[in-house]
Amino acid sequence: MIDEEMIRDKLYEEFIKPTNQKKNFIGVEIEIPIINLDKKAVDFDVVHKITDKFQKQYPDFQDNGIDYDGNVFAIKNPKTDDIVCYDCSYNNIEFAMGREKDLFSINDRFGEYYSFVKESFEEYNHTLTGMGINPYRKYNEYDPIPSERYLMLYHHLKSYNNYEDIPMHFHEFPEYGMFSSASQVQLDVYRDDLVKTINVFSKIEPIKALLFSNSVLIDENKHVTCFRDALWEYSTHGVNPHNIGMYDVDFKDLNDLQSYLESLNIYCVMRDGAYINFQSMNVLDYFSKDYVCGEIYSNGEYRKMEVKPLINDIKYLRPFKFINLTFRGTVEFRSVCTQPIKDSMSVAAFHLGLKDKLDELDELISNDEVIYHKGYTASELRKLLIQDELPAFVDRDGLCKLSKDIVDLASVGLEERGIGEEIFLKPLYGRIRNHVNPGKNIITLLNNNTNIEDVIEEYGKLGNI
Repeated sequence: MIDEEMIRDKLYEEFIKPTNQKKNFIGVEIEIPIINLDKKAVDFDVVHKITDKFQKQYPDFQDNGIDYDGNVFAIKNPKTDDIVCYDCSYNNIEFAMGREKDLFSINDRFGEYYSFVKESFEEYNHTLTGMGINPYRKYNEYDPIPSERYLMLYHHLKSYNNYEDIPMHFHEFPEYGMFSSASQVQLDVYRDDLVKTINVFSKIEPIKALLFSNSVLIDENKHVTCFRDALWEYSTHGVNPHNIGMYDVDFKDLNDLQSYLESLNIYCVMRDGAYINFQSMNVLDYFSKDYVCGEIYSNGEYRKMEVKPLINDIKYLRPFKFINLTFRGTVEFRSVCTQPIKDSMSVAAFHLGLKDKLDELDELISNDEVIYHKGYTASELRKLLIQDELPAFVDRDGLCKLSKDIVDLASVGLEERGIGEEIFLKPLYGRIRNHVNPGKNIITLLNNNTNIEDVIEEYGKLGNI
């Protein structure tokens, strides 16, 4: 048994202490579905050929992850810290751009990599597109990348039948990480601003849903513009609702935030380079035990194994909140779907522009009576605003004005940086003016009998600034 004070100290050291330094970098990660235009499963041999071709074109990229079959699933450029990898399976590619001071540098390198990879895939009648759920998911094979982490993760998600005495239902898509894609942003947030950043950004998650939703579960649920939310919430990651989704509380100070960290669940640790899975449990409960019974993957199968909790296991505490604290001292915003490729930088621009406008943003929300102060929490509002039809109590024009006021505030924040990054917000104004988002647009197009192939092509275009 480990003393609770030691656990609290370790949580502080891992999650909060790294924010003591004042920095101002931006990190962007963009996950993108791979599509076989022959309406067959993505050909993984083609994927491996493209990886090899990319390394020949960009020799600074070095192997950063090799699966059990000897295939490279991650490559990294040590000069820029850019990583090109496959996320969960070889059906998704991810461009994790090394941190930068400005969005133009990130956009230039992302555009170059994306163009090369997309053109290379098209030689094999495959392509890439900017959609949060793979529109050809029904054709794909769902095998996790044969690596320690991804085998563990899929095993955890498949274990939902083992949770019999909890008051929640699970969806039947444990492979959802292999067909859903996100656009994530990491910003350096100083410790003194941490609580306010989480509190204020949490309140605008409904507006973000309205602006950025782009995850339609085609053929199964064409009325929800951001089905990704449900895929996380009703999976084994959501056994403890504190591990996913929004913060439905206002933190008073860092002590409150610390208490929230203590309420999270842990579901895996590593020993001797191998992951051990166990049923998701509260982190304090985990450390109160002498041993925990888990499963370890060995020689193609799982076997039971007891593990003794160690204080350094805190580093395996991995919540998937919409707003996450990371071990790097950054705040990660992860509720936004992958966007149409030409609009990719709008996500980072939106968050970056608002980062230093928290007081003004809070005042906007506090004074709003269009959706806020109507008896709904921000979490409930987000659930309502990811539907393709607005609820009756919402004034459509008022909601557009509120959305525009928030984007205007982000634009001011970017203008004050003096670099010109506000140009990346331009797509959001079009969405507000036309009362659409990418997900709603997909639903409308499909209802009007537009071919999904036309949507795939349009959402995959890179475009120009």
